[in-house]
Amino acid sequence: MFFERINSFRRSLAFRLAVLYTATCAILSIAAFLIFYQLMISNIHARTDNALTEELNECSSLLSSKGIATLKEEIYRKAQSAGTGKAFLRLLTTDGKEIVSSDLGPWGGIDISKTALQRLAQGRPVFETFKLPGGEHNARVIYGMAGPGMVLQIGRSLKDDEEILEDFRQAFRTAIAIILTLVALGGWLVARQALSGVREVTRTALAISDGAMEKRVPLTGWGDEIDRLSQTFNHMLERIQFLITEMREVTDNIAHDLKSPVTRIRGLAEVTLTTGRSLDEYRSMAASTVEECDSLLGMINTMLEISEFEAGVATLNITKVDISALIEEACDLFQPLAEDKGLVIKAKVPFQCLVSGDKRKLQRALTNLLDNAIKYTPSGGTITVAIEEGEKGVIISVSDTGRGIEADDIPHIFDRFYRADKSRSESGAGLGLSLVLAIVRAHGGDIQVSSSPGAGSLFSIVLPREKSA
Repeated sequence: MFFERINSFRRSLAFRLAVLYTATCAILSIAAFLIFYQLMISNIHARTDNALTEELNECSSLLSSKGIATLKEEIYRKAQSAGTGKAFLRLLTTDGKEIVSSDLGPWGGIDISKTALQRLAQGRPVFETFKLPGGEHNARVIYGMAGPGMVLQIGRSLKDDEEILEDFRQAFRTAIAIILTLVALGGWLVARQALSGVREVTRTALAISDGAMEKRVPLTGWGDEIDRLSQTFNHMLERIQFLITEMREVTDNIAHDLKSPVTRIRGLAEVTLTTGRSLDEYRSMAASTVEECDSLLGMINTMLEISEFEAGVATLNITKVDISALIEEACDLFQPLAEDKGLVIKAKVPFQCLVSGDKRKLQRALTNLLDNAIKYTPSGGTITVAIEEGEKGVIISVSDTGRGIEADDIPHIFDRFYRADKSRSESGAGLGLSLVLAIVRAHGGDIQVSSSPGAGSLFSIVLPREKSA
């Protein structure tokens, strides 16, 4: 169990972020140290070289102004002043023979570099670095012309400078250990805090998987990426809950609407079986059964069509459709039915209008609206189908002078199986307007409705214009 928890901790995103954060800080800190360390070494070497050059210039001036005897005294004095273990001075001939020298005992015998003497011919001082006896520290040496035929060799121990650098390295190691520990701890805390929203999403998802559909991820209000993730997750949950509720309602409606025709079929069969005495009665029962079955099949097929449109999997045969001609054909088709009911159908199509769409589907949407208008408009009424150009596209309007729709019913009339109280007496399953909306939206359009009880209704379909080639 313990090792499983350790492995789980190591696999966590917070741990990996903390490690990445710590590694980045370590790399940057080491890089900064190396840069600063190199600058320190360069400054120390430059300072040492400048000091050696100044001493060389002083000795050269002294030799030229006061002679070699005074220079010898100055060599001994400078070596004693600095410490024989920290500095030495030696006057040589150009071929490397010693003229005078300070105490070289602590230095273990300093060789004279023939290469440096040869390079002096170029007229510039020559610097060299070598290991002191014991091999712990280095020394810096300058060769320079002190006068005609004389070379001055001056050396300084770098022990103090190297101890300073060692102290700096030790201080850095201690500091970097403390800093990285604090960075790792801070990175872990920051990562956990940053991922707290993800943990909330996870907890909410687990709670929902256990059936708590009302759960939502709490928002921090910071407006950061995690907050936006939480908002998106909550929006997705709202949508899922809406779909589940809608599915339940559809299922309930299906059960209710299918129960009536099934009950009628069973009733017809039961009555015929118990009372039927002639072949005509059985034939009538069979005909009624076929009619009810056709009604059921029509309802089921319509529901499947609506589902396909809403899921975006319906197949549309897109062509150029003349909406004006389509309206005229639909009005001619319903003209006999309207006359039988004492209604007048008017088609206002002053111009040819082309849209891209499936002619059969658009025709079905239009006929559904006309059928509804005829069904809910009393005798003596008028139904008008018009077309006009709008800012968003082509507008097809179907208006009537019928009973109208109550304001409370308008938001629901496109829902499946929804039927207003006044329409319950009319035949139908409550799927016509749902199919119209699905068809229109599948064509990239929309539908709007306005109505006044007792004054009629206006349905307006907006379709995109035909796309130019």
